[in-house]
Amino acid sequence: MSNLARYLIESARRHPERPALRLGRMVITYAELDDCSSRAAALVRALGIVPGDRVALMLPNVPEFVTLYFGILKAGGVVVPLNPLLKRREVEYHLRDSAASLLFTWQGGPGEGALGADAIGARHVLVEPDHFAVGYGASEPQLDATRALDDVAVLLYTSGTTGRPKGAALTHGSLAHNAQVVADDLLHLTPDDVILGCLPLFHAFGQTCSMNTAIVGGASLSLVPRFDPKIVLDTIAADRGTIFQGVPTMYGALLHHPAAGDADVSSLRVCSSGGASLPVEILNEFERVFGCPVLEGYGSSETSALVTYHHPGRSRKPGSVGTPIRDVEVRVVDDAGKDVPDWEVGELAVRGPNVMREYWNRPDETAEAIPDGWLRTGDLGRQDEDGYFFIVDRKKDLIIRGGYNVYPREIEEVLYEHPAVAQAAVVGVYDERLGEEVGAAVVLRKGASADRDELIAYVKERVAAYKYPRHLWLTDALPLGPSGKVLKRAVIPPTPAP
Repeated sequence: MSNLARYLIESARRHPERPALRLGRMVITYAELDDCSSRAAALVRALGIVPGDRVALMLPNVPEFVTLYFGILKAGGVVVPLNPLLKRREVEYHLRDSAASLLFTWQGGPGEGALGADAIGARHVLVEPDHFAVGYGASEPQLDATRALDDVAVLLYTSGTTGRPKGAALTHGSLAHNAQVVADDLLHLTPDDVILGCLPLFHAFGQTCSMNTAIVGGASLSLVPRFDPKIVLDTIAADRGTIFQGVPTMYGALLHHPAAGDADVSSLRVCSSGGASLPVEILNEFERVFGCPVLEGYGSSETSALVTYHHPGRSRKPGSVGTPIRDVEVRVVDDAGKDVPDWEVGELAVRGPNVMREYWNRPDETAEAIPDGWLRTGDLGRQDEDGYFFIVDRKKDLIIRGGYNVYPREIEEVLYEHPAVAQAAVVGVYDERLGEEVGAAVVLRKGASADRDELIAYVKERVAAYKYPRHLWLTDALPLGPSGKVLKRAVIPPTPAP
C-alpha cells in the first residue's frame, strides 16, 4: 500500500461496523470514519489543495483530528500536526516554515491559530465539536493513488530543544512500516483490542503507536482529549481498555492517584512507555498495583517514532528500552562515528525504513543529522552483550562537572527510590569554578515530607562524590512539554540558588 490512508480503507472493508473511535458515549465505526474522512478529503480538494501541498492540523484528541488527518492523506496532501496550545507567533512560524496554505483549528481552542494564519495569509477553517464528518456532503473517496512510499505524508516538527523547531519529513512508507510493526510484532493487535488514546495525536508517539497502529490493526481507539488520571481510569473501566500507552509522568500520575488501588483495570493486557526513560521504581510499583506488564521502548520524531522495544516473548531488562524493531539497525558510536565497546556510553545511531527522509528545507542540518546513512539521534546510551539498549540521557542534557560526566537520569533514578519523591528532574546549574554543578528539582508525593538536606544526603550516600546534587529545591510541579515529558530546559533553580 502506498498511501497511508489505504489502511483505513482496508480496515473499513474488513469490518465496517466495528468501532474505530470512542469518545465518552460517542462511538464511530470504521465505515463511518472512512466515509467522513472521504468527505474531509473532498473539502480539502475544494479548498484548492493538490497532492504534495501542506495542510496544518491544530486539534486536540477528538474524532475530527483522525477524520481530517486521513482526509488530508486521501487528498494527497501532507499533514502538519500542531499543538493546539501554540501561540500566534508559533503558529505563524510553523505555517511559514512548512509553506502550509491551509489550517484547521478547533472551535474550543484559544483562537491563536486563526491569528497565526491571518498573519501570513493562509486559509483557516474552524472545526466545530461533535461534527466529526466536518459537516460536508457525501462525495466519492478522494484518494490520490500516485503517492509513493517515499513521498512525504507528515511534517512532524521537533520540540526545538536545540533551536527553532525543524520539520521531520516522514514518508508514507516510514509511517506505515512503524505502525505495522507495532501492531503485528509488538502489541499482537486484534480488532478486539481497545487502545487508550491519551497521548497527544499531534506528537510522534501518540500518532504512530496509538492512532495509526489502531487503524492498521482494525482496533478501537478510546480518545482522551486531555490527560487526567481519574478520567483515564474511568475510561479503561468503561471501554474495557486493553492497551495503555503513556510517558513516564502519566504512569506516575496514575500510580499516585487516590483511586488507583480501587480502579477496575482488569481488562488491561499490556502497557507501553516511551518519550523518556521510565524510572525503574515507578515501573515496578505500577506493575505491582495495576497487575499489567509495562514494556518500555525508545524512539523520536525523526524515526516515525519507534526504534527499540521490549518484544513479547523475550526477556525484559528493567531500565532497558529493549532491542531494535524489525528492519531497524542501532549502533552506539563515538564522535567520529566509530562503534564503542559494550557498556560504554556513546550516541545512538539509527538506520532503517523508519528514519525520516529529511529535515524540511534544511539540507545542511539533514546532512549533519544523517552524515553517512545513519541518523545521529542526540541520545546517549549503552548496549549490553545481549543487544539490549539503555538510554543514559540526551546528549544536550549531559552535565560536565569539573571535567566529570554526570548523567541526570542516574541521579533521578536514585531520587525516585526515596519514598517521599513523586517526581525529579536533574539539570546542570552554572558554576563559575566547575563550569556546571548538579541541580535537582523535586516534587514530593502527596502527604509525604522530606527536606532539602535529607534528600541531598540520601543521594550522596548512593553515588560518587562528584555526582550528588549540591543544589536541590522542592517545587509543586515540574514543567511539561506537549507530550507530557518533563521539559528540562524550563527547569530553573530558584534565585539565589539554595
